Formats: sequence, structure tokens, C-alpha cells
Amino acid sequence: MIKKYVLDTNVLINDYDAMFKFEDNEVILPLIVLEELDRLKGNQGSAGMNSRKVLKNLDKLREKGSLIKGVEVGKNGLLRIDTKHTELHKEIPTSMDHNSPDNYIISVAYSIMKEHPDDPVILVSNDINVRVKCNAVGIKAESSESNKVNFLDVFKGFKIINTEKKVLDEFYENRELEMTEYTFTPNECVLLKVEKTGQSALAKFSSESKKLTPLFHMASKPWGIDARNLEQRFAIELLMSSEIQLVCLIGTAGTGKTLLALAAGLEKVLGEKVYKRLIVSRPVIPMGKDIGYLPVRKEEKMGSWMQPITDNLDFLFGADIKKEYSYLYENKLIQVEALTYIRGRSLPDSYIIIDEAQNLTAHEVKTIITRAGENTKIILTGDPFQIDIPYIDESNNGLSYVAEKFKNEEIAGRIVLNKGERSVLASRGAELL
Repeated sequence: MIKKYVLDTNVLINDYDAMFKFEDNEVILPLIVLEELDRLKGNQGSAGMNSRKVLKNLDKLREKGSLIKGVEVGKNGLLRIDTKHTELHKEIPTSMDHNSPDNYIISVAYSIMKEHPDDPVILVSNDINVRVKCNAVGIKAESSESNKVNFLDVFKGFKIINTEKKVLDEFYENRELEMTEYTFTPNECVLLKVEKTGQSALAKFSSESKKLTPLFHMASKPWGIDARNLEQRFAIELLMSSEIQLVCLIGTAGTGKTLLALAAGLEKVLGEKVYKRLIVSRPVIPMGKDIGYLPVRKEEKMGSWMQPITDNLDFLFGADIKKEYSYLYENKLIQVEALTYIRGRSLPDSYIIIDEAQNLTAHEVKTIITRAGENTKIILTGDPFQIDIPYIDESNNGLSYVAEKFKNEEIAGRIVLNKGERSVLASRGAELL
């Protein structure tokens, strides 16, 4: 049976090709969605850019026929713009704001549902409240499946394997171990342990040899920072391995993901000199919104915005902070960048850290990764359960999306950090509150 999908504006903002992904069903765009796209098209960043792309797609479809009557899209699907229902349906509760675009979209879906009682009518929205309102008035609603991954299935980046002593001895003797009874992803870390004796070994899966090999950076203490737990030891291995060009560090506040990323970045740039600069940014505000007119230096304008990064750098540099900062910034060894200014650039020989990456959309994180030039490493850190941006969640945010899409790539790795190390109080607060 053909379904009728009514799309909310935010679905198209998140994925400008979303209207082509409903197979042989009917896609309906309320006229007010075009009005919202028109208001957004002049904005900087992904919201404005995606609005313009949606409008361009519609303009091309217009050449195929009337958008009011409907034109063929996707796999024998139909797309049409609804101009018939321009007033709120009389059965929509009067307590709902009559000036709200969301409520007009809900009303369109409600009207179509009443006119076609035998056809499944579904409103697709990434706005939680819109979906709740739909439930209240009897409309079926769902979130967009575009760019969505099953976050609960996102593997933690390492395995703990109980084994026998002879297996561990073989690993230590040969400096490699084949375990065909297990399935590993590239650069997946492993703790091998013998429960009876308490012996253990740390390893990493090599996609080239298809075997477990010892951690190369086992004794590494980047910028003087030592691992406090197993997860941090594995994270340091990925951060310090130059052949791994993309690392996702996922964890709650206080697990050390940002500090470890910065320490490894300083070590690779200033210590080993593998990269020429350390670039740091975080989307405290949605990517694409400008930081405003810059009457002072950019670093000064973004000072409070980047304070969480600065706090970690203060800790890493200690007493020599002012002297070191001045030198590093003046010589562009450390660069604080607004994500707005990354688009369109090519960034070679760089160690790039994007903090709070869970606040990026899939398209925004693609914009960042595709800026990477030769000899560049990108670190994405964040907590998918602590998202500040509307219309994205733990399943479709940029961090989760990249971690899932790159899990079988030889150039990528990820670790989920669970154990808090900031302080006893912080750890208990995260657990109890």
C-alpha cells in the first residue's frame, strides 16, 4: 500500500536529498515548508546551504511537470506540494498556536489523513515536540531515517577476551596472534587475560596481517599524560598512531577524551614534529552561524567560547602557560578556529581536534573531514547523549554517524570511554545525577 509522507522542514535541512528516499510512496511538502526554506536560504552554514539545495532540487523537478499535481521521484514515487490546506483544520485544538509553522504542518497531515482514511499518512519530523503533538491529535509520526545509525549497537572499540596461558605465551613469543574464532574491525584494541593467573596483554588488530599485534605506543605518555585506565591506554594508542587518520573518542564528561586528544596533539606537533600545526575547534554554537564582526583578534573574540579547551591547555602547560601560549599562537603552531571558517579550506600537515562533535550534523562533519589534506589527522570527541542542537539526537548526530560509517576503515579507529577520571565528585555526580 502506498504511504503518504508529509515532511517537516527540519528533515530537509538535515538531508537535502531526503525527499528522494521514500521509494514508491507519495511525498507531500506543505506550502509553509517552502516559506521556511525561503527564510533560511540566505543563512550561512549548513542550514542555508541545504535550503538552497532543496530549492534547486525542486526547481529541477518543476521542469518535469506540475509540483501541485505531483512529479515522479525516487523509485516510482510521487512528490507534490500541498497548497490546498492553508488554514488550520477545524478539529485541531484551539489551544495550539495558530501562528506556528509546526502546527500548520501538523494540520496539513491531519487534513490529508481525514480525506484519505484508508491510506497510511505519516508526518516525518526530527522535532520531538512535533511528533508528540501528532500523537496527541491522532497522527502517526516518525523521525527521519536519513543519516541515522543504531547508536546502541555502536561497538566500544575494544574487546576483553579471556584466554589460556599458552595463548598468552604464544602472543609474547611471536609478537602476534591469530584468533580466527573472533571478528575484529581494523585497529580494534584487545585486552587478553588469563583469569586463573591474572596475566594479561594489550593488543591491537592489524587489518594488514589479520592478526593481533602488541600496542606500539604502550609506554607513551604524550605531553607527560599517562593513561589512568584501560580505555585511556587504548585511546592513547589510536591518538599517537600516525597511520590512523581519523579517531572518534566517545565518552561522558570527565572521561579524559579532550585532555588526551590535546596532549597527543601537542606531542605530535611540538614533540615529534609529525604535523606542522594543531587546530582546535568546538561547535558551542551551531556550525555555520558566524561569530560576528571581529573588532579584536579572533582568538580574543572566541575566548569564552573556547574556554573548555583553554582550561585543558592550562593544565598541560602548567606554570609556563603565558610564555608558551604567546609563542605557539604567534607562530601558528596552535590555531583556534571557528568551524564556519573551515569550509572551503584545505588543511594539510595538521592535527585537528573537533570537541563536542555530537553537536554536528552528518553533513557538517563531512564538511570537516573533506577538508583534510595530506598528512592530516582528525580527532572527533563528544558525548552523543549530551546534545544541545535541535533536530539531531544520539542516532543521527555527526559523531555517531562517522563512528559507525568508518568502523571498517583501515585509517580509522574509535574508543568509548566510560570511566570518569576528573575527580571522585565528578564521577559520582555523573552516576547519581
